Amino acid sequence: MAIYLTKESKVLVQGMTGGEGMKHTRRMLAAGTDIVGGVNPRKAGRTVDLDDRAVPVFGSVADGIRATGADVSVVFVPPAFAKAAVVEAADAGIGLAVVITEGIPVHDTVAFTAYARTKGTRVIGPNCPGLITPGQSNAGIIPADITKPGPVGLVSKSGTLTYQLMYELRDLGFSTCVGIGGDPVVGTTHIDCLAAFQDDPDTELIVLIGEIGGDAEERAAAYIREHVTKPVVGYVAGFTAPEGRTMGHAGAIVSGSSGTAAAKQEALKAAGVRVGRTPTETARLVRALRDRGDG
Repeated sequence: MAIYLTKESKVLVQGMTGGEGMKHTRRMLAAGTDIVGGVNPRKAGRTVDLDDRAVPVFGSVADGIRATGADVSVVFVPPAFAKAAVVEAADAGIGLAVVITEGIPVHDTVAFTAYARTKGTRVIGPNCPGLITPGQSNAGIIPADITKPGPVGLVSKSGTLTYQLMYELRDLGFSTCVGIGGDPVVGTTHIDCLAAFQDDPDTELIVLIGEIGGDAEERAAAYIREHVTKPVVGYVAGFTAPEGRTMGHAGAIVSGSSGTAAAKQEALKAAGVRVGRTPTETARLVRALRDRGDG
């Protein structure tokens, strides 16, 4: 019951020895993630004791892969070094790079996501909470104790709303929850996750969370109409955002009616998606589908 991340995934943490890296590596380990090493060229050869696990530090991603067979990297490096970190991971042959770092210049993101694609590396993020397959593995900063395994697949632009829907639907549980990030450019889109959930036999129903700004949700709606046969429930954050005001999220660029919550809601509804106006209403729609046997 998973997309992209399973209990078999072997995870390296680029930036593990920093404050945030150490804190979240401990949390990932507690969730059952197979953390096989950290990467820091200045601390290569050391071992870091994290609770009851001794985790080796490698000088490069390539060294870590050779020693452990790692296939996932979680990136906690500062924004100025994120591009180099992802390029290094892609060059080493990592299959999945989860970029938690926020504040990365857009031109850097454009460069490293395009480069990663040429190397066959999937990038999730940047500026994202990562992804979790409950009961199997957790790559990023998503709290692991607020839900359980189950039939719902979740893809979200918003980290906070990822956590809220996971909690609201904790009685049902999730196959995988993917926080794709809210920046204008991201490595994995709503459409990528919709396709993966559609192909996953253990995902019975999909929840899609969007935000004002851009046209990602409209494009996802067009994809759903043509390719997704499983029930989809949506939520778009930003219905109460005032017109003519600059929003905090980097991706929340609204021009006229394009990019508004109402426009996104209408596009999703036209594709057969049931859309809630609040997270709680969205959770109720999911339960109603399950109770009717549609999901």
